[in-house]
Amino acid sequence: MAMKKKSHPKFNVPNFGAKNRKRVKERWRKQRGADNKKRIKKAFAGAEPNIGYGNPEETRGVRANGKKVLLIQNINELKQMLADPDIADYDVSLASSLSRKKRLEIIALANQNKIRVTNSGVK
Repeated sequence: MAMKKKSHPKFNVPNFGAKNRKRVKERWRKQRGADNKKRIKKAFAGAEPNIGYGNPEETRGVRANGKKVLLIQNINELKQMLADPDIADYDVSLASSLSRKKRLEIIALANQNKIRVTNSGVK
């Protein structure tokens, strides 16, 4: 079951991409200036983030394949997860602190139980 979240425009600082503003990074910062056109919501200045762009609660934290992600920090957490009857609703993400050896063990156990590891990345 693929899941499609709501789309929204790019939220950039005003004048992003202008020739004389090469130093302006592609990121959002709330506008604070008294006369700032974006702050006073002029249409030509572009969109500002607001609560209306949020996704419904049931789609938050859900991947495009319709499954939620569970962070696994050790093999015991994965074994505990396998006992859960809702296992089919989750993908597994491995903590960055895991060693290569433990990573391989967890990936092997996940593959045995047909659980997808989102960041296996072991070569």
